[in-house]
Amino acid sequence: MSVRRHRLDLAYDGTDFSGWARQPGLRTVQGVLEETLATIWRVPVALTVAGRTDAGVHADAQVCHVDLPAEVEPHPGVVGRLARMLPPDVRVRAVTPAPEGFDARFSALRRHYEYRVSTAPWGPEPLRARDTLRWPRPLDVDAMNEAGRGLLGEHDFAAYCRPRPGATTVRELQRLAWTRAPGEHDVLAARLSADAFCHSMVRSVVGALLAVGEGRRPVSWPAALLGAGERSSEVTVVAARGLRLVGVDYPDDASLADRAVTTRRRRDEP
Repeated sequence: MSVRRHRLDLAYDGTDFSGWARQPGLRTVQGVLEETLATIWRVPVALTVAGRTDAGVHADAQVCHVDLPAEVEPHPGVVGRLARMLPPDVRVRAVTPAPEGFDARFSALRRHYEYRVSTAPWGPEPLRARDTLRWPRPLDVDAMNEAGRGLLGEHDFAAYCRPRPGATTVRELQRLAWTRAPGEHDVLAARLSADAFCHSMVRSVVGALLAVGEGRRPVSWPAALLGAGERSSEVTVVAARGLRLVGVDYPDDASLADRAVTTRRRRDEP
C-alpha cells in the first residue's frame, strides 16, 4: 500500500496529561491526538514525535509525523476542524506534506527546552502558575551559569538521567544559559539545547544548578557528577510544571535522510 508522510506542528499544556506517550487508561497527548485524527481521517493513526515529554511537561513547538494511505489527503481546513474537536489544552497549528526523508524524531538536529523559576515570595503570577516553579529563595544567576558551562559538550549524562534498558546516556549539550525573564518580577529562565535529552535530564540538570544558585553546592559540583557513570541520588529532579519544549531544529530537506541515519547510530562513549 502506498503511503504519504505528513508533518504536524503542535503545542500543549502538559498539566493534565500523563506525558506524551500513549498509556492504557491514562490521558496522554498522543492518545488524544491519535483518537481525534483517526476520527477525522477514518484510518488508524500512529504518530512519531520529536521529543517524548514526561507527565506535566509542556510544549510550545512539538513536531510529529504520521504516515497515511496515499488516498487519504488532509483537507486544507483540517487545522480548524481539529481546533473544534480537540480539548483546549492541545492545539495542532499545521499539517503539511513532509519532505522526502523526514523523520520527526531521527531527523532532528537539536531540541530546545526552557525551564522557568519564580523567586518572588508569593510565587508565580496566577496566569503562569501552571508553567513556572515556585522557588522563594535567592539564586545566584552568575554561579548557575558558571556551573552550567562545565556541562557543555558531549558527555555521558548518566548521573542526570533515569536509566532505560538498552538506552545510551551520551548526549551533546550545546547550550545552557540562565537569564531573567523580561518584564516578569523575579522570574528566571534556563534555556537548554542538545542533540537529544535522556529521561529526566533537563529537570535533573536544573535541580543541580538550583543547588549551586542557593549556595548549597560549589560551582564545580554539577560537572564533577559527570564522572559518576550512573544515576546520582544527590541530584533533585525538579517539578515538571516549569519545563517546556520550545523548539526543534531540522537540517535542510536534502540532509534529512542522512541525519536520520546518523542519529540512529548508538553512542556509548562521549
